[in-house]
Amino acid sequence: MLKVEFRIDQNGRELTEHRTVTLPVACYETTIVRNVHGHIPLHWHDELQFVLVVQGEALFYVNDQKIVVPQGDGLFINSGCMHMAEERGEKNNCIYLCLNVSPQFVVPSELYLKYVHPYISATNLPYLHIKREVPCGAQVLNAIRHVKKDLAEQAPFYEMNVASSLLTIWKHLITSGYALEYDPSKIIRSRRIKDMVEWIHLHSAEPIKLEDIARAGQLSRSETCRYFKQMLKTTPMQYVIDYRIQKSVELLQLQERSITEIAYEVGFNSTSYFINQFRKIMQITPLKFRREMELRNKEGY
Repeated sequence: MLKVEFRIDQNGRELTEHRTVTLPVACYETTIVRNVHGHIPLHWHDELQFVLVVQGEALFYVNDQKIVVPQGDGLFINSGCMHMAEERGEKNNCIYLCLNVSPQFVVPSELYLKYVHPYISATNLPYLHIKREVPCGAQVLNAIRHVKKDLAEQAPFYEMNVASSLLTIWKHLITSGYALEYDPSKIIRSRRIKDMVEWIHLHSAEPIKLEDIARAGQLSRSETCRYFKQMLKTTPMQYVIDYRIQKSVELLQLQERSITEIAYEVGFNSTSYFINQFRKIMQITPLKFRREMELRNKEGY
């Protein structure tokens, strides 16, 4: 099984370009365990995301919320929301369709300010669970399948079919009776956690203290810990370790770097500590991980 690398920039923004040659939309199949980390790492993007779980069960984290999405159900993740995904349970081989679309493309430009901007600006709409047993939910999930099919086949006028499906999806979402709220404190909190995450990503190879992270978010140390615990379900310093391991996974695919070189390059000051933390998080040693990745890449699976 070919492992896939999930790339994010220093601000936590996903680097995948979610578009075709002609349309600012992409729909692809994601198998969670195929990611080199064994899960989809924490990230965010400007695009709206619609998920349809086609096999197994997924556990999504969106901002400070945890959502279990069973097979056949879906999930809407709003623009700019930090999120990650992992399998629910062991070895269920969860697969989902992921539809990402620019907010400016879901409706004609003349309708954007009225029918899209209020929803991506709302602070109480980070996600919506799309349930298959609800009629409007079933129509949204079916429209996701149509977009996937149209983008793959690209039959004549497929662009119009995609645009029509996106209108259907968005209309069902905004007519669900959801009361929008705009809480300035939530906007500030979201910005602060992104600022702290960005600072960690920029300085991950350097010695990092809790005070440094707190300063980046303009918070006290205790408030910083509370932010990370509530929104990212971890501690600030554990997030630093997790991110360093994430960076090491990328470097381990470069055969010319030794394990010790990689350990120090990503910010660990001890090779043995790096190996212990890598084994704890990845359930495998760095050397064995490198060998397995090399074998998989050679065999092409």
